[in-house]
Amino acid sequence: METLTDKILTSTIRQRPADSYKGTYGRVTLIGGNRNFGGAILMASAAAVYAGAGLVTTITDASNQGSLHARLPEAMFADIADVPQTHALVQGTDVVVIGPGLGTDEAALQVLTDVLRTVTPQQTLVIDGSAITLVAQHQLALPQAHLIFTPHQMEWQRLSGIAIAQQTPAANRQAVDRLHATVVVKSHRTEIYTATQTYVNPLGTPAQATGGMGDTLAGMIGGFTAQFTPLDQAVCAAVYTHSAIAEELAKTQYVVLPSQIAADLPRFMKAHEGAQS
Repeated sequence: METLTDKILTSTIRQRPADSYKGTYGRVTLIGGNRNFGGAILMASAAAVYAGAGLVTTITDASNQGSLHARLPEAMFADIADVPQTHALVQGTDVVVIGPGLGTDEAALQVLTDVLRTVTPQQTLVIDGSAITLVAQHQLALPQAHLIFTPHQMEWQRLSGIAIAQQTPAANRQAVDRLHATVVVKSHRTEIYTATQTYVNPLGTPAQATGGMGDTLAGMIGGFTAQFTPLDQAVCAAVYTHSAIAEELAKTQYVVLPSQIAADLPRFMKAHEGAQS
């Protein structure tokens, strides 16, 4: 298992070329946020925008439209009940993030099933939160795509069948290999399992123990993978950045809010950008 260092930042986050435009930095479509959990998809969307994704679209319950426009005017809105529109938007994006605040009811299951049928091998699909639970509960068939799961340990237990106490690197590796995906197992020391390597994030603080942290990380992973390559390196850089910002804020704060991490992304990424590739 390899321990991540700050070298992952400058080797991943690149200076932007002068002739770039919003299309250079990828399209990210985020799906989630039912009537009760709109905050989750708002936080994930903000993280994708502040991480630098060129175009961000949020597909969510209509009740969240006003909040999205008020808090994040940079993101475009689409109604999750409009199935043809969702299908078209998923087809036209680079990265799909699904799960934050999605819920686990029949409507959520239908949305997830449609997305899993729509994504293509060229796209990246980040499966987070309740979408992980739905995949596990219903044993949904996974598509051919660049799959990234972002479970906390209980969600990983549901998906992998490995009890939290038995979630060793060796056991986790066997489950990851069956999924043919990159898996970010979130914990006190988050572990990232790629197809060929296992990484541990040495950073993190108990000040992060508040709702929305995982939603923010999912959005950051969406934003990073839309812009930076290779994909596994982009995932690792997002995980490391998430905790590094939190540790900086925790020096003077008892609690770090997920929205603060997102808001600090442009400054942090500028301070740790490497040369153009």
